[in-house]
Amino acid sequence: MKIINLLDYQQFSNEKMKKNNIFHSPRFFCDVYCFEPGQEQKGHIHGEQDKVYLVLEGQGTFKVGAEAKVLGPGQGTMAPAGEEHGVLNHTAGRLKVLVFVAPNP
Repeated sequence: MKIINLLDYQQFSNEKMKKNNIFHSPRFFCDVYCFEPGQEQKGHIHGEQDKVYLVLEGQGTFKVGAEAKVLGPGQGTMAPAGEEHGVLNHTAGRLKVLVFVAPNP
């Protein structure tokens, strides 16, 4: 059994949003996305994958389809397959997001 500590998967990059992979299999993956202020995951679409975002720390603007909402710690949303989605850290603080995607692209 693989046991992890989330604190080991929260690295940041000054250049762009950093994806820190925790778990992956042919059917699923789980990452922690770390955003410095102003960093963004540009809108994109996964044709066959659902994505769940859960905010661990900070606040960000999450866009799914035509809707954009600010989410904070403990809040989350899902981007169903085929829906455009993205995240912007619009704040002056860091943003950490736990991300689940299935099936694995």
